[in-house]
Amino acid sequence: MEVKGYQLPDDLYYDRNHCWGRVEGGIVTVGLNDFAQKLAKDFVSVDLPLEGKEVVQGKAIASIESGKWVGRIYAIVSGEVVEVNEELEDEPTLLNTDPYGDGWVLKIRMENPEELSNLLQGEEAVRWLEEEIAKHT
Repeated sequence: MEVKGYQLPDDLYYDRNHCWGRVEGGIVTVGLNDFAQKLAKDFVSVDLPLEGKEVVQGKAIASIESGKWVGRIYAIVSGEVVEVNEELEDEPTLLNTDPYGDGWVLKIRMENPEELSNLLQGEEAVRWLEEEIAKHT
């Protein structure tokens, strides 16, 4: 779906740190949402965690840098990093050009599926994004 010019796919989970998660079985693919990538402008570097790293929901696990700012990617769920998008190291602008596709950041083997209830979906995610847009305009 689109919210005031920003894409917000309704099949994803969102956190308040502008990260999204796509659940496929016990694996959660994590990325940065459309609003955050547009606010940051073109990304110039991405610092990814090592595969095998244990992560905790809500904690920073990767850093991203644009010409405008340095930001963080947060663990949307707790678990083990099972894959990172190494293409981002050479092509960090994938975060801008395809934030919900080729611009994914990493995949986590979810430790506790109940943590998904801490995330935003549907109308709750839309209301939250509208508030975020209002803060920054």
